[in-house]
Amino acid sequence: MKILMVLTSHDALGDTGRKTGFWLEEFAAPYYVLKDAGADITLASPRGGQPPLDPKSDEPDAQTDATRRFKDDAAAKAALASTRPLSEVSADDFDAVFYPGGHGPLWDLAEDPVSIALIEAFARADKPVGAVCHAPAALRHVKGPDGEFLVKGRKVTGFTNGEEEGVGLTEVVPFLVEDMLTANGGLYSKGADWGVHVLTDGKLVTGQNPASSEGAAEALLALLK
Repeated sequence: MKILMVLTSHDALGDTGRKTGFWLEEFAAPYYVLKDAGADITLASPRGGQPPLDPKSDEPDAQTDATRRFKDDAAAKAALASTRPLSEVSADDFDAVFYPGGHGPLWDLAEDPVSIALIEAFARADKPVGAVCHAPAALRHVKGPDGEFLVKGRKVTGFTNGEEEGVGLTEVVPFLVEDMLTANGGLYSKGADWGVHVLTDGKLVTGQNPASSEGAAEALLALLK
């Protein structure tokens, strides 16, 4: 199993002067679910190199078994520090792709033509596409083989409007994941704020929030068995 994980390269939280990036648990939990299942994982990002870590995801109350394991994993840290530029990867070389969240993807991956084309190539090849929390933002402009939005008519989830309000960023983000998925014709549903909610529709897997990151990776794996 060759799996591509795509992380954000964006580190500015709108005009707040604060930093954002990828959410540590949403990378670490899926990384180890996939790795422990024997997957060969390649990490990529729009700019390549070390993707920016959302500092809030590095705070003590955000730590999990997976994030603690990552902190002690020199090989994983080295791999993260040297992600491949997105322009250098091809869907042909992988069996599936997974996008961890964090607020960063709202700015770069949502609008990145290389990422959009990459997801469309996975969809055309009927290969699994997974995204968790804010990472379904990367699906914003993605079209399916039928020319319609990839999420149209499909069961999807992602960070809820209530969760965004809970972290106080409703007025900061360029768009709300829940609203975008709904506007694009997705059959959006959600569980309780901060609870586990993962959906699979065909080869598309989405998870609602950080708590759903492990389950989303397990759902992606199930499509590869």
